Amino acid sequence: MKKNAEWLSLVGFVLVTLGISALALSFVGLRFSFLIWLDAPGRFFGFAVRVLMVVFGFLLVYIAKSDFKGE
Repeated sequence: MKKNAEWLSLVGFVLVTLGISALALSFVGLRFSFLIWLDAPGRFFGFAVRVLMVVFGFLLVYIAKSDFKGE
């Protein structure tokens, strides 16, 4: 797991950054052009996916930084 920890951390940080900034922009009525398709099924679906991006990103960072050997 250690060999993939850097990649998991990077992907997690990117997801958190994109998710938080997409949420902040959606509160003022703006959207990232590559995430417009998220709002096609409905505004709640788009909001839920953005929140899940943040949660999943934090989860990936936590998994990457954890040591599961149990000391």
